[in-house]
This record gives sequence, structure tokens and C-alpha cells, in this order.
Amino acid sequence: MERTIHAKHIRIAPRKARVIVRLVKGKTAGDALEMLRFVNRAGAGPVAKIIETAVEEVKRKDPTLNIDDLVIKAGWVDQAAAMKRRRPRARGYATMIKKYFSHLNLVLSDGRD
Repeated sequence: MERTIHAKHIRIAPRKARVIVRLVKGKTAGDALEMLRFVNRAGAGPVAKIIETAVEEVKRKDPTLNIDDLVIKAGWVDQAAAMKRRRPRARGYATMIKKYFSHLNLVLSDGRD
């Protein structure tokens, strides 16, 4: 059984989140959560949160399933809309600052189809 989980409009830049998603891809959900507890990167928190959500959702549907049976089969990060801000500069000018958002997507599989 495969389960796709989405988290939309997460306030982290996509390039920061992609590093963490590549790190957990192919690992079991338990190993990924344990590893993310010790990763000192900005994207570790949001990715851990959606893995926990996915595990809880799968357990609600199948209570007999073990967390170590779930494997993160795929994961990708898409860029969402950017929040635009202006920063005052010299001589009355202003420059644009973009604060990027991300859409996080993970596919969990238990190996049984």
C-alpha cells in the first residue's frame, strides 16, 4: 500500500528542503525520524512533521502496521508562491526581497502492493 502525503505552503526555501528530502529518501520511516532529530538543518523540522503525520494516518487505517515497515519510496519539493518584501536602499530606491515557500511531497510504501 502506498500513501502520498502533501504539505503545502511551508515557510522554507525549496533548496533547503530538498537537501533533507534527498537525505531521507529510501529509508524507513523510523530511521528517517531518528536521523532528523539530530540533523541541524532548517528543513529537518517540517520534513519530520509530515513523516509523523503520514505514519499516524497509515496507522489509523492499519493499526497492525509497524513503523519500520514503512519506507519513504519517493519525495520531492516544489516551489510555492513567494512572499515579496521591499528593502529600502540608498537614494530612495528599494530592492525586492523574496521569501520562498515550499510544497513538500512524500510517498510512503509498506512493500505490500
